[in-house]
Amino acid sequence: MNMLIFLIPIALFLGGLGLFAFLWSLKSGQYDDLDGAAWRVITDDEDKPAL
Repeated sequence: MNMLIFLIPIALFLGGLGLFAFLWSLKSGQYDDLDGAAWRVITDDEDKPAL
């Protein structure tokens, strides 16, 4: 039972950290164009030089 004194605050901190990272990714526009990356993989752009 004494370990709960340490584990509960650690779990709350990690949960808050995950929530902060998710909200930051929403604010920075990570989820704005969900279909663009999928279509860029499919399209055949031969104009671009190969790396």
